[in-house]
Amino acid sequence: MNETWWQDTQDIPRLVRAVYECISGAAGAPRDWERFRYLQHPQARSLRTVVEADGTTSAKVFDVDSYIADVTPFFALHAFHEVEIEQRVQRFGQVAHVWSLYEARPAPDSPVLLKRGANSIQLCHEHGRWWVFSTIWDNEREGLAFDLW
Repeated sequence: MNETWWQDTQDIPRLVRAVYECISGAAGAPRDWERFRYLQHPQARSLRTVVEADGTTSAKVFDVDSYIADVTPFFALHAFHEVEIEQRVQRFGQVAHVWSLYEARPAPDSPVLLKRGANSIQLCHEHGRWWVFSTIWDNEREGLAFDLW
């Protein structure tokens, strides 16, 4: 077991930061998918919201490996750094919900903004650690701006 990874699972804000670190990097740079898998519950799911050109919406659902397969071609061609700009954690016993507002940029300190959005992250505490159980996100767009709190 990697001690740093274990420490990531002991603190909710640190866990969220670690997820962002796993998916961020330069174009073509390898992502730390082994660490990403470690942070996710074995039955974790991700849900990407999709708004079609005609305005209809749908949801694309992934398990951990299908998420990795889906984003790998994009990361091979594009620099992408997701940076948290605000966070709200609500916890009740062994479950927690995190609203994590983010900005995506080609580099962490780049003035170029690729997009902004909100991640809704559900966590469970099991076997002495926090696990990401589900992540659902949507991107800011015309008619949809941050208004969470």
